[in-house]
Amino acid sequence: MIDEQPIVLTDEFFQDPHATYERLRERGPVHHVRFPHGVIGWLVTDYALARQVLSEPTISKNLRAVADDNRLVGGATIADPGNSQHMLNADPPHHTRMRKLVDRAFTPAAVAALAPRITAIADELLDTIAPGETVDLLRQYAFPLPITVICELLGVPAADRTDFQRWSGELVTAQSHAAKADANTQLAKYFDDLIAERRSDGGADLLSGLIRATEAGDRLSPDELRSNALLLLIAGHETTVNLIASCVPALPDDARVRQSIATDSLATKAFREEVLRYHSPVHITTFRYTTAPITLADLRIEAGELIMVSLGASNRDRGRFADPDTFHPDRIDNHHIAFGYGAHFCLGAPLARLETDIALSRLLTRFPALTLAIDSARLRWRPSVVIRGLTELPVHCR
Repeated sequence: MIDEQPIVLTDEFFQDPHATYERLRERGPVHHVRFPHGVIGWLVTDYALARQVLSEPTISKNLRAVADDNRLVGGATIADPGNSQHMLNADPPHHTRMRKLVDRAFTPAAVAALAPRITAIADELLDTIAPGETVDLLRQYAFPLPITVICELLGVPAADRTDFQRWSGELVTAQSHAAKADANTQLAKYFDDLIAERRSDGGADLLSGLIRATEAGDRLSPDELRSNALLLLIAGHETTVNLIASCVPALPDDARVRQSIATDSLATKAFREEVLRYHSPVHITTFRYTTAPITLADLRIEAGELIMVSLGASNRDRGRFADPDTFHPDRIDNHHIAFGYGAHFCLGAPLARLETDIALSRLLTRFPALTLAIDSARLRWRPSVVIRGLTELPVHCR
């Protein structure tokens, strides 16, 4: 039965979503909710149902097909269509066609080849921090490392990363439609100019490769080319920034365990995967909608309904994970869905994992006794439905 009054997600939810999820689980695994900006839809908080929804062919990502349906989107504004024609908003076969063009940049071999450069960037950033100094590690390390990597991969000047931080932040966390629209406009202009420049003077970067593939007949439209470049830039750093930052409050006090995380690849992997499960950097997936009626946990959801999946809640499902609300740095059988599931599984997951492993190893090697400069309870989280990320990360570097 549909609740008469949808559950409203408030600022309290953003700061402590798992307290809300604890209450919701008493009501079931699927919930009728009101998202920010007045959008009403369904939220899945169960691990098995999340996997079902994320791989269900009758649940679509192509919101452009229903952008004018006010009943469906609750009167909310769909993102600028000129910037949203990317693979994240597409279903097969269009999704498959676009993803195939960028997959080659994220193969295991291609990602592994980036390790020396990622290590060099990490060391350069750490060189700017003096032993004993108190810094915002988010601003000085967790953000500039992945944004530099993705800028270099795409062929975007790293000097522009401050602008991208602002624009990306507006798109992900802004409560104002006007602010989001302005960020969309700025990004569209930037990429139009950069694409024009790369057409006349291409290189070995990923953006130039996409342009060449388009010109060779792969049929990416100008909007698709711009949109996918924008998606790669934002998705290519947002998840990793928040993953790296979330690792720090989770570090154990035991010096021997820290050394193991810094030097033992198996310990690093186990710790990183538990951070992904416990502090899922992608909190709730972007919108999908039902194209046919579907039954989830005995609840019938009609066609034309918005549906989202809480990866954060699913990764703490007691039916799938033992002692899910406790952080275990050596947890085994950690089959979380922090990078999604199905056709839209994050293609940048291998790069995010590599960057995080290197960032952690270099950080703990340089500052093995690193501590938070404030009580962890005072850390603040960004008011974003999609991203679970800290607003700042003050630390003592020692």
